[in-house]
Amino acid sequence: MIGWLQGQRAEAWQQANRCGLLLVCQGVGYEVQISRRLWERLPTEGSSLSLHIHLVVREDQWTLYGFGERSERDLFRELVAVSGVGPQMALGLLGLLTGEELVRAIVQADLRLLCQAPGVGKRTAERLSVELRTRLQERYALDQDLAGGLGARSGQELADDLIEGSGPGLAGPARDELQLTLSALGYEALEINRALRAVAALGLAESAGSDDWLRESLRWLSSRVD
Repeated sequence: MIGWLQGQRAEAWQQANRCGLLLVCQGVGYEVQISRRLWERLPTEGSSLSLHIHLVVREDQWTLYGFGERSERDLFRELVAVSGVGPQMALGLLGLLTGEELVRAIVQADLRLLCQAPGVGKRTAERLSVELRTRLQERYALDQDLAGGLGARSGQELADDLIEGSGPGLAGPARDELQLTLSALGYEALEINRALRAVAALGLAESAGSDDWLRESLRWLSSRVD
């Protein structure tokens, strides 16, 4: 496992959204992918440079990802552990925000900010917040003020949105049928349960017809910005 490299910065490169450099260590050149933020502040060619490394091994290639700080590499590893988040998306997030800003955005469930990173949609941003919020808050010892005060929801509250049948509104077979219908249309459990909560909060009675619940749920879901 390669965890750290120190050498001289050789050529830097950029291909579409990917940035990287060649790091020469004792006569061996290592091609390392890095975030845009790090790429933009690289030292001049030939300068000494050290990087914390995350190595990804696949059947057809080995890929090195480099970070100026160990904390950034550790945060990268947290990100890629989330379903649907690959190394390029994680680098995009770290290229958009500093480590501290990214942790704060995840803890605060700032979906609009997270969605500014390349390839990150609303569903992925929600998943990041649901899966990482509590762990990051504990790791970085964020108190309520640092986490955004009253504007930040608890990790449990976010997780509750994933629990089938939680909250007001439809229950039993009618809810199951509606969830299956919305799932078949491409919506995830998090979105569906939030939609049902929202429709119930708007005053639609549980006794209303399934077509009414479906129509109002789709109306609410279509109003959300991806």
